[in-house]
Amino acid sequence: METIPLELLRRGEQADVTEVHGEPCWVGRMAELGIRTGCRLRVLQPGAPCVLMVGEARLTLRGDSVFQILVRPVAG
Repeated sequence: METIPLELLRRGEQADVTEVHGEPCWVGRMAELGIRTGCRLRVLQPGAPCVLMVGEARLTLRGDSVFQILVRPVAG
């Protein structure tokens, strides 16, 4: 499957993070929260705010993007 922006995923879809782009402080913050290359996430609520399940944690990302998360959707 191809790499797409996280924003294109729908509710319930899972994906593997392929890249996180942005200012180093924000990329580092995302990594601290578990959003880093290779992690799997699931979209609980698309849009702004976006609610994700990363491991056992629920994370909420607001729409003021100072970073971009690219993902590869997981089939099934």
